[in-house]
Amino acid sequence: MSKEVPSIGWVSLGCPKATVDSERILTQLRTEGYRIVPSYEEADVVVVNTCGFIDSAKAESLDAIGEALAENGKVIVTGCMGVSEEAIRNVHPSVLAVTGPQQYEQVVSAVHEVAPPKADHDPFVDLVPPQGIRLTPRHYAYLKISEGCNHSCAFCIIPSMRGKLVSRPAGEVLGEAERLVGAGVQELLVIAQDTSAYGVDLRYRTDFWNGRPVKTRLLELCEELGRMGVWVRLHYVYPYPSVDELIPLMAAGKILPYLDIPLQHASPKILKAMKRPAFEDQTLARIRKWREICPELTIRSTFIVGFPGETEEDFQYLLDWLSEAQLDRVGCFQYSAVDGAPANELEGAVAEEVKQERWERFMAHQQAISAARLQRRIGQEIEVLIDEVDEQGAVGRSWADAPEIDGNVYVDSAQVLKPGDKVRVRVTDADEYDLWAETL
Repeated sequence: MSKEVPSIGWVSLGCPKATVDSERILTQLRTEGYRIVPSYEEADVVVVNTCGFIDSAKAESLDAIGEALAENGKVIVTGCMGVSEEAIRNVHPSVLAVTGPQQYEQVVSAVHEVAPPKADHDPFVDLVPPQGIRLTPRHYAYLKISEGCNHSCAFCIIPSMRGKLVSRPAGEVLGEAERLVGAGVQELLVIAQDTSAYGVDLRYRTDFWNGRPVKTRLLELCEELGRMGVWVRLHYVYPYPSVDELIPLMAAGKILPYLDIPLQHASPKILKAMKRPAFEDQTLARIRKWREICPELTIRSTFIVGFPGETEEDFQYLLDWLSEAQLDRVGCFQYSAVDGAPANELEGAVAEEVKQERWERFMAHQQAISAARLQRRIGQEIEVLIDEVDEQGAVGRSWADAPEIDGNVYVDSAQVLKPGDKVRVRVTDADEYDLWAETL
């Protein structure tokens, strides 16, 4: 461990929104002169950014804290699980400090106490890149446009952890996007707890960017992002009527024809029990309309099976709905009780073996849909963003694939490719999730 320049080890768990939190804190620490190191041995203190959404995520967070304590001994805990300090200290009483999500200043202060910054540090000499410190590869970045959520879904405790919706002014978001693009980013992944609600809390107030007025609203934000010459991908989009306005931008190639919509179920009875803000009958009709306008539209979603009260009839309704909707990318989770979630009080708990059986049937059903949709890509020419290159060849993604959660495109090329390259390819083969292609 360095005695002159304090060093920080960092473990970031959970969703892309937590990754952005990590990047913001690391940027501040780097500005203050701290070194960010890749191993426990080199670190003066380790910060673990936790996830606390479901039990498996909490278990992973507790394991990560335990590993950091065993390998280093000096550990600060932050993130979503930080709202349950008692639960953390019951397992790991020796952690130095515990803070919740978005408590950036408290994390930095805790680091100062354990490893004080150099007194003679000059941020104008020890430069930090203008785009800040990032944990993603150089060619893509997450762009968080708001924090918190105004919904009260029965299975979720996000509002209690991250608070109500707080949108960033449009000029601030666009300024960050411009710096990222200037640093070589080829893909901006727009994220929030509820991306569609962006600006509601500010009443879509007009902000300014590069001397021009821009409404703090998703449509206007996407119009401006679409002028930056990079891929723009939307995540966590609730299917409000306002989303209809975005589809023409996708059809015109301004932003990627890709929507990540967390639908969670299709049965009206289960959606009502979940207290979801949208209903399946309207959503199915609007998906059809979107595809009429933008045939290339890719839709990904996540669903929960085994929610309290879910009957076999409800589950079959969901499978039939999937057959109608023909979604491209789908994830599925078995319902898991979360401390503090209203769903815990609902009657009709589903047995674990039934949850598992329904999950397996769901995955097989959707796998067949996904495979059939990918087969249609064979012979098509598409653009691919290269993520990595090794001795086996190049691996990239099309507009239909978000990093780490969707499929890959395996590219056979005679030319030398590197991460961040965009290339035109012809698709030669496909399976349930991935494509194979050759450069043109």
